[in-house]
Amino acid sequence: MARKQDWMIGGLFLAAFILILVVLLGSFRGISEEGLTTISPGGQKVALVELTGVIYDSRQIVRQFKTYGENPSIKAIVFRINSPGGGVAASQEIYEAVKKVRKSGKPVVVSMGSVAASGGYYVACGADSIVANPGTTTGSIGVILETTNVAGLLKKLGVSVNVVKSGKFKDIGSPFRKMTSEERAYLQKYIDNAYGQFVRVVSAERHLPIERVKQFADGRIFTGEQALKLGLVDKLGTYDDAIALAAKMAGISGKPTLVKMKKRKLSVFDLLFSDTKGLLGRVQAAPVLRYQLELNL
Repeated sequence: MARKQDWMIGGLFLAAFILILVVLLGSFRGISEEGLTTISPGGQKVALVELTGVIYDSRQIVRQFKTYGENPSIKAIVFRINSPGGGVAASQEIYEAVKKVRKSGKPVVVSMGSVAASGGYYVACGADSIVANPGTTTGSIGVILETTNVAGLLKKLGVSVNVVKSGKFKDIGSPFRKMTSEERAYLQKYIDNAYGQFVRVVSAERHLPIERVKQFADGRIFTGEQALKLGLVDKLGTYDDAIALAAKMAGISGKPTLVKMKKRKLSVFDLLFSDTKGLLGRVQAAPVLRYQLELNL
């Protein structure tokens, strides 16, 4: 009986691993590399930067903004966002890269797709202007940290975990035991600090009083139309509207040439072992503290 139970548990873990692998491999398509490709011909160049999916790492997006910001042939940037957010530090690094280009005088316009929430909204705050569709899901200003407790399961399996640590908080969030009230209070302060950083950015970039931001910065999501009324976005419009706005802000007359980084297909080695693109890298870099929308509908 015990042997049959072991096989069932092993099968469940294998199925879960395969499912995660399939999902992650699907998200790895279209990784950008150096070199430009023309999307649509026209006059002067407007670059397109695309952020799609959960924000695990900032380097690809930051590199693109740096490249476009330093390229004199690029007159403006459209930042297309379809993301529920992700890691706090990665979101902050992307925001800083966007803001740096904006402050250099090169226009940056955000085009929000289906979702640009939490960290996806955070990175948008660095732009000159934010354009959302009326039905875009945005907002979700807040921070989340999740831990898993498998102590009950391990007890049923007859498995125990021994921990030797240098301080009482060293294994905080351990999945092998229940969290103490002292640890929860400590983590709440940790969360509150990251939350305050988010609120201050929204307040500064959207020119809203901090107390006003806190009235709706409780994790709530908004449509683009609702976000416009709150002052979180600048106008309602489509992807094409955002391109037209970026061209206008750059002083481009007529239709611009839209360009973006060339793409390449990843090797099997990349998919499995790359530190930023592969399965192993994603597992190792999985964010703990996150600006990320969580919807379980």
